[in-house]
Amino acid sequence: MEFPMLSILDNDLYKFTMQYAVIEKFPKAKVRYRFVNRGITPFPSGFDKELGRLVEQMSDLYLTQEEKQYLREKCYYLPEFYLDFLEGYRYDPSEVTIMQRDGDLELYVDGFWYRTILWEVPLMALISELYFTLTNQKPNSYDIIKQTVVDKAKFFNDLDIRYADFGTRRRYSYKNHDLVVKLLKENGRPAFIGTSNVHLAHKYSLTPIGTQAHEWFMYHGAAFGYTRANELALENWADVFQGNLGIALADTFTSEVFFRSFNTKLSKLFDGVRQDSGDPIKFAMLAVDHYKKLRIDPISKVIVFSDALNPQKVKHIVDIVKGKIGISFGIGTNLTNDVGVTPLNIVIKMDSIYTENGRLVPTIKLSDDKGKYTGNREMIEIVKKLLLIDD
Repeated sequence: MEFPMLSILDNDLYKFTMQYAVIEKFPKAKVRYRFVNRGITPFPSGFDKELGRLVEQMSDLYLTQEEKQYLREKCYYLPEFYLDFLEGYRYDPSEVTIMQRDGDLELYVDGFWYRTILWEVPLMALISELYFTLTNQKPNSYDIIKQTVVDKAKFFNDLDIRYADFGTRRRYSYKNHDLVVKLLKENGRPAFIGTSNVHLAHKYSLTPIGTQAHEWFMYHGAAFGYTRANELALENWADVFQGNLGIALADTFTSEVFFRSFNTKLSKLFDGVRQDSGDPIKFAMLAVDHYKKLRIDPISKVIVFSDALNPQKVKHIVDIVKGKIGISFGIGTNLTNDVGVTPLNIVIKMDSIYTENGRLVPTIKLSDDKGKYTGNREMIEIVKKLLLIDD
């Protein structure tokens, strides 16, 4: 398999924005990430060796002067010193450990948070593309794929919404992702507003879109305690970005707990919230009620829906929520891996943080999908009791 990544920017924007925030706030932090095969998909023999070869090649990626200028113009919230840092950054394959026992794949990433933070998304993209290559799962024809994307573009335009591509992590292939973004730019306006993939945003003169991921909140919980984790994470984010990148991810420790911490100051400062698990309608009503109680007009705020979206789910949300609060959508796998195969159900999540003496402290995520909690089971039960979370 040829190396499918052409740019160090073939990654989601929120990895770069968080990298800068980590450099500012937690330059000494060390963490560990772990691969989770949620779908229990068996990987073919030799997968680990081939993946390791591709990981080694990632050390050759670097930021070009043209890419640096693009970031300077489009990502105005990233300072020049960070762009200089990124120009000198190189992936270090020694930070990645890959093992395979029969069909079970294990993968860990260890090291300083400001360095290891960039691995997650490209690793998942490599795992996905390599899996479909080694299992010889061919996509639909070009004509079918093109028509599928064009039909979705028309559907979303008819709904009169705004949406972005969020599909890097579980794409069928780089080639297909590139085609999808190209077709959406040609056929998706005005509904299509950009992509989370910074490389493709650069290639097609689009806006890169994203703010922060669950790991930002997970780290704060493990490092500083869970009762104030959401508030501290948002305060630190606002301190770094000064009001830019103002969409707050709400469901790291359940959205109900999040809104308890989303006080008047933060609710007015942040432009809106992102819904990434659970019932989108229930979440929307929770958000609307929250803003109303604080005497904030919900129409002045926005919800970015990003949980396993497809055209039918988007329409359902629009039919019920539109007009009650601002809405936007980040659509992932359904855009970049709707080619006739079954997408992998995989994640790479922050698993632990290291204390100063090298001890591992587990991180957890308490999704709005009841029972889909991630992390150390004992810690999950402790935090559920602490935050008064009932299953």
